[in-house]
Amino acid sequence: MSGTTLDDYTGRYASRVHGMAQSEIRALFSVASRPEVVSLAGGNPYTAALPMDDLGEMFTRLLAQSGPQALSYCPGQGSTALRETLCGVMELSGITASADDLVLTNGAQQGLDLLARTFLDPGDIVLAEGPTYVGALGVFQAAQADVRHLPMDRDGLVPEGLEEALAGLRREGREAKFLYTVPTYQNPAGVTLSEDRRERILEIAERHGLLIIEDDPYSMISFEGAPPAPLRARVDRGVIYLGTVSKIFAAGLRLGWVLAPPAVRDKLLLAVEASILCPSSLIQEATLRFFTEMEWRQQVKVFITLYRDRRDALMAALTDFMPEDTGWTHPGGGLFVWATLPEGLDSKAMLPRALQERVAYVPGTGFYADGNGRRQMRLNFSTQSADSIREGVRRLAGVVAGDIELRDTFAGGAA
Repeated sequence: MSGTTLDDYTGRYASRVHGMAQSEIRALFSVASRPEVVSLAGGNPYTAALPMDDLGEMFTRLLAQSGPQALSYCPGQGSTALRETLCGVMELSGITASADDLVLTNGAQQGLDLLARTFLDPGDIVLAEGPTYVGALGVFQAAQADVRHLPMDRDGLVPEGLEEALAGLRREGREAKFLYTVPTYQNPAGVTLSEDRRERILEIAERHGLLIIEDDPYSMISFEGAPPAPLRARVDRGVIYLGTVSKIFAAGLRLGWVLAPPAVRDKLLLAVEASILCPSSLIQEATLRFFTEMEWRQQVKVFITLYRDRRDALMAALTDFMPEDTGWTHPGGGLFVWATLPEGLDSKAMLPRALQERVAYVPGTGFYADGNGRRQMRLNFSTQSADSIREGVRRLAGVVAGDIELRDTFAGGAA
């Protein structure tokens, strides 16, 4: 088609494509990855802490012993042996499950996308914490869903806010398709839903017939003892559970799973087969061997120690450098801190100046569907050394102080 223009293609797009946009995080990657920039923006696990020599030997054995099978197709539901092993991993968190009810996916992200395809029609309402995981917002946006945010505080999702939202929907003559929640070491806020609130949320959901999708990538990265048991460990009905090996093994393997009741599982399998035919046999075999041949629990402890030290470095640097009236969460695990700037500051407007000072973060607006979060930012502590974290916060604090000065100057001029 010589002489074609962009309009020749855009006019053919499906309606759901027009509302899709690049996430705040993806837009930052090219700049934040420059070596002179201290990036507090990403959410990557620190894969350099993995035992690369041992992994190399494991992959060599894999190909020597199971190469032909690992490089071929597999059933759409995934390896039975791996699904049984993942049931054992979930059992450590108190979840009792059957391998028959697991569907393996290309990361938990694909699992979430498959659930959206299964449950959401355009205009359907999804309830989610405010802020919430940016990847979930992308999925819900692609499904043309209406995301309604629920309030959170330092103890996680506020049950009264959920109750009020459901009552408001009843007054509208509508209902939510499901509640999406990351209750443990939440991304991006770093907070954890308290023990008593977990019970209250489940009681409210049961009373209203509300389905819950529980996303649980971080609960094994716990710095201060065992976290509260997952929602799915407390009830076996009404909660669909998303798991992943990204934070306890390697994100680049792209292996996750959905634990769902049989009727939902069957629909997910149809969606998997329509989308990718089957998950990667090679990745499944590598993951199985990680859990059965390597000291994987010791490796998780290595990650925990590393991330705890870096979390502490970030906490200390924020305390030492950030101006007054700046606040932040204190995560008991996971990878993130949620910071709140003083009144009148805008983290998105401030980002270009921060990048000029060679420090990166993610503006809070990326974690809301409704434009909120302008005073907030997400800070990651998993990928930088303690010294780099301290230097990054020092640079960031200087940018914040400069914006406070500008705010006060303009306020004085207006007076």
